[in-house]
Amino acid sequence: MDGFAAVLFEPLSPLLANILLDDLDKELTERGLKFVRYADDCNIFVRSKRAGERVMDSVMRFVEGKLRLKVSRDKSAVDRPWNRKFLGFSFLRNKEATIRIAPKKLEQLKERVREITSRTRGIPMECRVEELNRYLMGWIGYFRLASAKTHCESIDKWIRRRLRMCLWKQWKLPGTRLRNLRALGVPEWAARMMANSRRGCWEMSRNTNNALNRSFWNEQGLLSLTTRYLEIR
Repeated sequence: MDGFAAVLFEPLSPLLANILLDDLDKELTERGLKFVRYADDCNIFVRSKRAGERVMDSVMRFVEGKLRLKVSRDKSAVDRPWNRKFLGFSFLRNKEATIRIAPKKLEQLKERVREITSRTRGIPMECRVEELNRYLMGWIGYFRLASAKTHCESIDKWIRRRLRMCLWKQWKLPGTRLRNLRALGVPEWAARMMANSRRGCWEMSRNTNNALNRSFWNEQGLLSLTTRYLEIR
């Protein structure tokens, strides 16, 4: 993928932006420029850095001079498209200009999942699963346009491990752990060894992967990011 993106930001509400920046849309169209705008967030795509700087200067003059609006220079830049994000999306550095999820949005997802699956939250597992499902299905519905299958598979595995960690913490006592492991079909010798282990919950969340596998969490009602992503693509 070649080219640069001139990124302009105006501090306006979405409604006002759509009203006041309609003239900007017409101006960019008349110039034959490739652009995308959502509310006050606008990306203009050109072939070179020099062209980007020239367009940036002229569009700033148009917005601030003719439209009497203030451009946020701190958030405006001429840069490669894959170095910028737009509404949480970015591009891979390839000729196909593959749409990807901006790295910051992936980190925000993980931070929210950490909050929901915190060991210190004393809530029933079904409540955690329900809360996760609401958040995850909304999140992947928004980012369905991006190339994200690998991310979804990785996040699904990580979420199941987070939930195993929470469940192990809830079981607390060796006797409770032994009883539950037996119910899951874990061999007696393995169940006793795990139930009496002094390892932490995060470490045991890996050791209980076979007992608390994908099928187990499906039965608990946990929805899969990967499955939903493939359904709506």
